[in-house]
Amino acid sequence: MIALLRRWRLDSYMLAIVGTVALAALIPARGGASDALDTAVHAAFALLFFLYGARITPQDIRAGIMHWRLQVLVLVTTFAVFPVIGLGIAMLTRGQLDDGLVTGLLFLSLLPSTVQSSIAFTSMAQGNVPAALCCASLSNLAGVVITPLLATALLGAAGSGTSLTAVADIALQILLPFLLGQAARPLIGGWLHRRKMLTMVVDRGSILLVVYSAFSAGVVAGLWSKVTPKSLALVIALDLAMLALVLAFTMVASRLLRFTADDEIAIVFCGSKKSLASGLPMANIIFPAGAAGLIVIPLMLFHQMQLMVCAALAQRYGRRTIRAGATGTTPT
Repeated sequence: MIALLRRWRLDSYMLAIVGTVALAALIPARGGASDALDTAVHAAFALLFFLYGARITPQDIRAGIMHWRLQVLVLVTTFAVFPVIGLGIAMLTRGQLDDGLVTGLLFLSLLPSTVQSSIAFTSMAQGNVPAALCCASLSNLAGVVITPLLATALLGAAGSGTSLTAVADIALQILLPFLLGQAARPLIGGWLHRRKMLTMVVDRGSILLVVYSAFSAGVVAGLWSKVTPKSLALVIALDLAMLALVLAFTMVASRLLRFTADDEIAIVFCGSKKSLASGLPMANIIFPAGAAGLIVIPLMLFHQMQLMVCAALAQRYGRRTIRAGATGTTPT
């Protein structure tokens, strides 16, 4: 059995992801348990970014901020390449899917990147974490303005507007723990560098919590009962196609533009993500209340798929980096 798992590249972490999905399907978090889970997710990510702050040097942070080519590529991927793909898919599927699902596919393509999972996956893959931190945070902040503007232009959505809540959430959930970690770095930085397993456990544990939370929310909301099996299968296929196209674009573009292997990892994980946390409240603001439930189905499915696909991809990148380190070569 172990040999079979190795042959199919199914390591213990991917099995944990699959097990977490099964657990959410059988025993989803409801009511008070759901509230407690949300608190646990926020606490786990606060701890994770505190640890990042304590481990990353100020010099690395400055380098990430000044890496403008990387930032531009991620922003172009998120707010130009992704919407073009989404617009093409929407045009091809109009008439084959409910209008709400078609709108949802296009709306999904307009959203900013995630923050927490982009950085966590970059860390798992041993990529450029400071650059990922800057990219993901900038994408989320820019999305507060850009996403409603794109939605108005491409969807004709009314009632779109910006909110300072998104900025405050990023500051509270990401930047504050990170800055506290930076302040504590002189005291615990060396200790953490000798205990890299601690950050890895928090990395992977936080992703498992997000997977359970996302799948639980889908089950409780009756996600699977709102569309026909045929429509659901088509949306899943289109979400996967969109994800595959963007992953391919980010990999090819980063290599053609001669980014380092560490930078490629940050570009791939920051450029290919779409934020459920930003998308759900934006959908409630941009679209009529009765329509939002159907429109967010492609986003909820995409969110779950990107977690599983990117977890496998992060494992692959991580193994490649370890092999390159053992042989003294540069990862390709």
